[in-house]
Amino acid sequence: MPRKPRAATKSKAASTATTTSTATSSPTPQNALLFPDDNAFITWLEANHSTTPQGTWILIAKKNTSPPSITYDQAVDTAICFGWIDGQRKSIPDPGTHFAQRFSPRRPRSMWSARNVAKVDTLAAQGRMKAAGWAEVDAAKEDGRWDKAYAGPATMEAPPDFLAVLEGNEAAREFWGGLGRSARYPFLFRIETAVKAETRVKRIEQFVELLGEEKTL
Repeated sequence: MPRKPRAATKSKAASTATTTSTATSSPTPQNALLFPDDNAFITWLEANHSTTPQGTWILIAKKNTSPPSITYDQAVDTAICFGWIDGQRKSIPDPGTHFAQRFSPRRPRSMWSARNVAKVDTLAAQGRMKAAGWAEVDAAKEDGRWDKAYAGPATMEAPPDFLAVLEGNEAAREFWGGLGRSARYPFLFRIETAVKAETRVKRIEQFVELLGEEKTL
């Protein structure tokens, strides 16, 4: 069994993670791990990144709360180095000092964000990238995902193929025109991250129909 830090439950959020607990096959926000700093997460990933396909949840401390933890940005950077990626986030109401963030190995053919592509350059310059991280980068470059990295909400623009279909639906076009960037992004993200061309076409058609009904994702 891979070695794991002590799981910090809601009632034990103040405990510091170690690397002696056994791994769980079904990680949940309630058994999230608390890493006091970046080095602790690095140590854990060195031991477990290749033997924990289910990933894990880790606790991230909110600003000016105790006990302290690795920051979200630090965790994302370290995860990239080992070929992992951040995922779902869950709030923990009690005691309310931390939130739980899911981290797991990158899935085959999963799309890259432009933000994480840029991070690789920085991490490589710092000498932090590991073999597992480079393997994911190489795979993305080989199959074209690297060049198709999607932009974030602040910069992503509607692609021409979507706009062409949108133009043919007046109700959808008018509704889209009234949406802000935050409401538009879920549509654009799903379009740009479609792996297959037929999936992209199908999503565009579905989304334009949805917009014509004045509905959002």
